[in-house]
Amino acid sequence: MADREVDFLLVGGGLASAQCAAELRKRGAEGSILLAGREPEPPYERPPLSKEHLRGESAREDAYVNPPGWYEENDVELRTGTNVMSLDPAARTAKLQGGEEVGFGKALLATGAMVNILRVEGAENEGIHYLRAFGNSDAIRADAEAAGHVVLIGGSYIGTEVAASLRATGVECTIVMIEEVALSRTFGEDAGRWFQERLEAHGVTVHGGEELEAFEGDGRVRAVLTKSGRAIECDAVVVGAGVRPDAILAQRAGLEVEDGIVCDAKLATSAEGIYAAGDCCSYDSVVHGRRIRVEHWDVAMQQGMHVARNMLGEDADYDVVPYFFSDLADWASLEYVGPAVDWDEEVWRGDRDGGEFSVWYLKDGKVAGALSVGRPEDLVEARRLLADRVDVSTARDALADSGTDLTSIS
Repeated sequence: MADREVDFLLVGGGLASAQCAAELRKRGAEGSILLAGREPEPPYERPPLSKEHLRGESAREDAYVNPPGWYEENDVELRTGTNVMSLDPAARTAKLQGGEEVGFGKALLATGAMVNILRVEGAENEGIHYLRAFGNSDAIRADAEAAGHVVLIGGSYIGTEVAASLRATGVECTIVMIEEVALSRTFGEDAGRWFQERLEAHGVTVHGGEELEAFEGDGRVRAVLTKSGRAIECDAVVVGAGVRPDAILAQRAGLEVEDGIVCDAKLATSAEGIYAAGDCCSYDSVVHGRRIRVEHWDVAMQQGMHVARNMLGEDADYDVVPYFFSDLADWASLEYVGPAVDWDEEVWRGDRDGGEFSVWYLKDGKVAGALSVGRPEDLVEARRLLADRVDVSTARDALADSGTDLTSIS
């Protein structure tokens, strides 16, 4: 028998859980809410970890989703530093760290993701960092302040954002990546090259097409070795090798798991009354016509709110077009809707040289994704065209002409 009962159990101390709690209260839910997360901090937003917090421009509190007093004021029990050790969907109980067993009416699993740790020679050396939490960001900043040179492993969001932030504070940075062009896995080589040129123009060295062989050091990392034979001396390393969904709790509970916690279009898991949101949620997308999992701030926020509404009986499909953003210091900011897994055509619109353009990724004549640099208005129509699956095969010239009113394409 459970030690106590709650109406809503929110597992995971991140953005999705915080937004779910806020939406429940906003919509008049009077039941008890328990939000349990393993991190010592109240729920916070992660984008500042590679940006303003890393540069020392903001305090931890600036990234908090809600002010610390919000939880007590809204009768939300916040348990930081608390793992949910096990979950019994049939008995509707969860065991918390310390042994307390809590019964629940409905639950959200927002367990996030875990960074991929590199298993190569020399990985045990000090000065090799991964970025996921405040403590990581603080440690990277402290090491970088004393370092003459930092190497970033990986050419996607983390690698490029951290490189830009550190370079903006005067730290020498080099990116080493498997792909030939930075950010090309998401945006293609042409757009990726535009961002890479911005990085290089601000002093970031980029080595593409290089696979990591080992770290060299004497207890502390002193060099990065690549399989091509390149040796890059450094004083610290930041690894951005991607993440994997944290579905361990769900899997042990017998929920369906495949590249995350499997959910239907309503974000409901295979167990009745239990939902998932954020990085761990692999859901049937009514927008894309396939199951997808997205690792980004806006998706976690939107999904957390959607789960709250469905917990209260709305029973609606999640139909929000995923949105992404990234900043490379103040040199370039991007926004993106999609995601386009693959595409067979790219249409550029606007002024590439002037840094105000959008790139439209088409698949079989329909919009699969769109990237914007300085043209956020284009994304409004990109969302519509993507969600409505509009055939734009006869409107390529209109897409490419920045003078064309995109609302005319239907």
